[in-house]
Amino acid sequence: MRVTGITSPHPSPITRPRLADWRGLALAAAGAIAFSGKAIIVKLAYRHGVDAVTLIMWRMLIALPLFLALAWWAGRGQPALSGRDRWAVLGLGFSGYYLASQLDFMGLAYISASLERLILYLGPTIVMAISVLWFHKRVTGRQWLAAGLSYLGTVLVFGHEAAAPGANTAWGAALVFGSAVSYALYMVGSGEVVRRLGSLRLTGLASSVACGFCLLQFVLLKPLAAAAVPAPVLWLSLLNATACTVAPVLMVMMAIERIGAPLAAQIGMIGPLSTIGMGIMLLGEPFTPLLLVGTALVLGGVWLLARWR
Repeated sequence: MRVTGITSPHPSPITRPRLADWRGLALAAAGAIAFSGKAIIVKLAYRHGVDAVTLIMWRMLIALPLFLALAWWAGRGQPALSGRDRWAVLGLGFSGYYLASQLDFMGLAYISASLERLILYLGPTIVMAISVLWFHKRVTGRQWLAAGLSYLGTVLVFGHEAAAPGANTAWGAALVFGSAVSYALYMVGSGEVVRRLGSLRLTGLASSVACGFCLLQFVLLKPLAAAAVPAPVLWLSLLNATACTVAPVLMVMMAIERIGAPLAAQIGMIGPLSTIGMGIMLLGEPFTPLLLVGTALVLGGVWLLARWR
């Protein structure tokens, strides 16, 4: 790696790792912010009268060629998928990307982007619970305490939104929590498959499968005329598919290569904060002290859970 601005032809051994660290930190932060922008784009698209099935169809239709290219690039020189791996990719694509995305998009029609992001950020606590129930793993009291803090923060924000007259907050929160559970099942079930296929190849393949499910769902549930949406929805879907779906995957993976998964996950905590900021600026969502306290509890609980695991 050549470092610009260094006059010596032989940079010190400390210079390169530091540059790699800064690049990794920047990639992790950019990926977290880009992922968080998805909720903002969905909320903006809903203002044009589009429904979740149509919106997610356009997102996945645009993203499909990019995911296929990612799967091809990551699978160069690798052996063909076995029958076992094909079934694993099919199941993981359904759970981790199709069902999780569908439930998330549906839930965003009823709750704020800030609450949606906080619920999705409960993922590590759901993975912990699945590990206890499925693999009978032992969890310490401190880990349960950390999980409890996260849920307390989410309940505070949920209660504030649910108090609004005529709000369907409970239904929206249930849908988004279902999305978090679906993705947690993907995380738990993908471990062995990732070791065989690699993270990028699995992401490309499973996401391509999810795209197929979303397109099939649209064909079965909607007339083809429903694909005609206002131009702003098309532009928002393009932005969602590229900047908030495919690009963050690559940025986070490159960040993990440079700084490791634990540090990349900690930097990812900027995601809920960026969602709150974008929600206030772009959607006009209210900012209250209760939202700040709830977010702090969720982030603190997740950080402690990662630290104590």
